[in-house]
Amino acid sequence: MKTVLAEIQPLRGWRYNPTLSADIDAYVSPLFDVVSAKQREALYRNPLNSIHLSVPQAEDPAGAALACLREWQATGVLRQDALPGIYAYYQYFRLPGSPREYCRKGFMCHILAYDWAEEVVLRHENTLPASVNDRTELLARTEFQTSATHGLYRDEDFELETYLDEAIRSPLVETEEDYQGARDVLAVIQDAAVIKRFQEILASRQVILADGHHRYEGSLAYRHARRAATPEATGREPWNYHLMYLTNAAADDLRILPTHRLVLRFPEGLSDDEFLARLTPYFTVLPKEDANDLPEIIAGKPWAFGLYLGGQAYKIRLRPEAHAQLDWDTTTAVKALDLTVLHFFVLEKVLGMVGPDAQRAWDGVAYVRNFAECLQRVEHGEARAALLVNEVTMAEVEAVCHSGAVMPPKSTFFYPKTIGGFLFSSIADDEKGNLFDECFQATNS
Repeated sequence: MKTVLAEIQPLRGWRYNPTLSADIDAYVSPLFDVVSAKQREALYRNPLNSIHLSVPQAEDPAGAALACLREWQATGVLRQDALPGIYAYYQYFRLPGSPREYCRKGFMCHILAYDWAEEVVLRHENTLPASVNDRTELLARTEFQTSATHGLYRDEDFELETYLDEAIRSPLVETEEDYQGARDVLAVIQDAAVIKRFQEILASRQVILADGHHRYEGSLAYRHARRAATPEATGREPWNYHLMYLTNAAADDLRILPTHRLVLRFPEGLSDDEFLARLTPYFTVLPKEDANDLPEIIAGKPWAFGLYLGGQAYKIRLRPEAHAQLDWDTTTAVKALDLTVLHFFVLEKVLGMVGPDAQRAWDGVAYVRNFAECLQRVEHGEARAALLVNEVTMAEVEAVCHSGAVMPPKSTFFYPKTIGGFLFSSIADDEKGNLFDECFQATNS
C-alpha cells in the first residue's frame, strides 16, 4: 500500500465580512443539488446571498458568478483570512422522534483532487455528465469554490476531535438555524504544528466521498484541463486542490437517512393485483393494517421493504433462495444491499426496467426522503406505489467503496448537508507562493 494517501492542505478562507457574518443566516444557502425552486426564489431576492455564486441565475451563469465575485471582493462583502488554517465545522441537529441532539464534527481543508483510479478518494455513486459540466464551467471561470464536498476518513482513536473541540470553543461564525434545522458553527485552527498533525493522520487514510460527486468531478476535470495546458506544472499549483469537509466515519453522529422509491407509473395495463402477483415468486407479501407502522416493521430486517399500493400497506421481504438470481455484474458487497435487491427484483424483474443504466434513465421512479410524502402522493394518485426502505449503514458504504463498485442511485443521504456560503476557497494562481506554502507542503512531498 502507498505510504502517503490523502494529501490535505490548509487554506486562506474567504468569508463574509464581520458585519454580514453577524447575520449569517441571511447569506448561507443549500447546496446546488438540494435547493428547491421555492428556496431559490427566496434566496435570489437577497442580492448578497451566496446562491448568486453557487447557482447563479443568468443566461451565462458562470459569467454572472464571476462578475458577482469580483464585486463582492472589491467592496469587502467577502474578505480573505490573513493566515492559512484548517476550519473546524460542527453541525448540531436532531432527528424526528429522538430527544438526542447530535453533533457531527468535521473540518474543511484543501485536498488534492485525486483521480478515481488512484484509489485515494473513493466514490460510491455515478455522476450525470451534464451536472459535472455545469460545475466545471463555473469553477473554470471563477476559480472559486463555494461549498465543500463531504468526505469520510476513519480514525478509531478520534485524535483530531481533540483539536477540533478546542477550536470550536472560539467560533468565527454560527447560524441560528439553517434551512434543514441544523445549527452550524465554524472555527479555525492556525497552529502550524496542529495542522501538520492533521496532515499526518490523513496521509495514511483513504477518503470516501459521501456527498458532492459532481462538484468533485468538476474539480477533477478542471485540474486535467489546467495540467494539459501547463506542461511545466509542478502539481502544487492551487488548481490542483479541492475544498472538502472531512468527518470521521467512526463517529456515531454520522447519520445516513433512507431515500424511498416512488413508482410513478406501471407498464401499460399492469394492475395492482398483477403487480402483487409478479412480486410473489421473489418476495413474501404480508398485508399490514397501518401504513404508518411500516418503517418500524421493516427496521433492521435485511431485504425487507414497505409497500404502499392502492390504499393498502404491505411488508415485502425477499425469499432468501431468490437472491441467487441477482446476476448483475457487480461485487458481492453491492449485491448484498437492500437497494440492489429492490432495484433488481422490483424495477427489473417486476416492472421490466432491465439493468442499472435503464433504471437510471427511467423517469417513472422518483426518489423521496420524506415518508409521509410517499404515502400522500400515492393517496393523491400522483404515484402508483411507494417502496419504503431502511437506511444504508456506514459499514455498507465502506464495503462497497473498498470493493471498487458503486451503489444504486440515491442510495445515501448523509444528514445534515453542509451549507453554502459558510466558507469559500480560491484556487486562483495568485494563491500560490505565500509565505506558508513550504511549511505545509513538506509533509507529503
